[in-house]
Amino acid sequence: MTRSLVIKVTAGADSPERCNQAFTVAAAAVASGVEVSLWLTGESAWFALPGRAEDFELPHAAPLQDLLAAVLAAGRVTVCTQCAARRDLGQEDLIEGVRIAGAAAFVEESIRDGAQALVY
Repeated sequence: MTRSLVIKVTAGADSPERCNQAFTVAAAAVASGVEVSLWLTGESAWFALPGRAEDFELPHAAPLQDLLAAVLAAGRVTVCTQCAARRDLGQEDLIEGVRIAGAAAFVEESIRDGAQALVY
């Protein structure tokens, strides 16, 4: 059975340690060969925009843009439909490779055989 990790990050610059931890776990899982789906919800949705991850700083942490790039290279990154709508974000606004999808897609990914979901 293939194992996968679905990570939902609900924090952005408003809670930098929690935010960075989610991205760090996602990138570490990708580096370990795990299938990863990273969901950006709430304030983390802003990191789907070009340049936003580069503006994020947290001492003693890997740069967020590097972590995001690692996940995009080998995993999937999704912005919550409602979170995007509340911020007036459309698909055309997002970094290439990031998609917009809703709760049904999150649930589908999370309950697949072999899936583990984490929420930060």
